[in-house]
Amino acid sequence: MAEFIEKPSIVKAAGNKEKIIKEFVGAVNTGGKNLSIAQMHSPQGWVEPGQTPEFDEYTLVLEGSLRVKTRGKEYNVSAGQCIIIRKNEWVQYSSPDSDAKYVSVCVPAFTPDTVHRD
Repeated sequence: MAEFIEKPSIVKAAGNKEKIIKEFVGAVNTGGKNLSIAQMHSPQGWVEPGQTPEFDEYTLVLEGSLRVKTRGKEYNVSAGQCIIIRKNEWVQYSSPDSDAKYVSVCVPAFTPDTVHRD
């Protein structure tokens, strides 16, 4: 059966500047635990604490660029590119050079209890 999601829920973001997270599917907006889908907008200069989440995170950048730092490497992910961070891998996201608009899919769903921020 189809389920129409009329509007997202705003989820509080971590970091030094205000980042907008609009969750369409997931624990907050639909009560789902299997996956979450969120639209993100981080301003230039934004950086969040590192985290070691209990979920795989698929991030597709739509506009601007996102810096993604892992223990082993740092990536600059630009519009039209995607990065996958596997569960239990330490990661830190930032948008130092420009605003970034992107979509994040987490499997299982993101929750504040399973993100494990530094």
